[in-house]
Amino acid sequence: MKNAEDKTLRLMVPVFGLLALAVVLMGFLFYYLANPTSLQPSEAENLPAAAEVYTPPPDDGRVENGLDVATGFIAEGDYKMVKATCTACHSSKLVLQNRATKDGWKDMIRWMQETQKLWDLGENEEKILTYLATHYGPPADAGRRKNLVVEEWYPIGD
Repeated sequence: MKNAEDKTLRLMVPVFGLLALAVVLMGFLFYYLANPTSLQPSEAENLPAAAEVYTPPPDDGRVENGLDVATGFIAEGDYKMVKATCTACHSSKLVLQNRATKDGWKDMIRWMQETQKLWDLGENEEKILTYLATHYGPPADAGRRKNLVVEEWYPIGD
């Protein structure tokens, strides 16, 4: 009698395992039938990588009002080197919206090298840092306006 019980028990374990698997699969099936959009890939999955998306603006080398037309960079000094280096990966607007000291720009470059695969700038780094700090440095610390100087007080009213 014990052999028959052991044989039945050995057959029941895989049957219950298959039954549990079928229940789980049916649950997924019902979920996806109730939520058909969950079967569609998200929009983010359909987007190409960022490097494939960004296309630099056409560059005809024009300068107007002291600014490079294609990038908006101040057209002085080593701006062409900065333009070639920075816009190889991202829009010039990313540079234009920032302000930093030379050390601050260097920290940003190091971050891009460590996390965004920016190459070693070599001997060009100092020229790029000088240009950025000169033209896109922190704003002058003006603080509040100066106090008004009143030459003569006069009474109001009367």
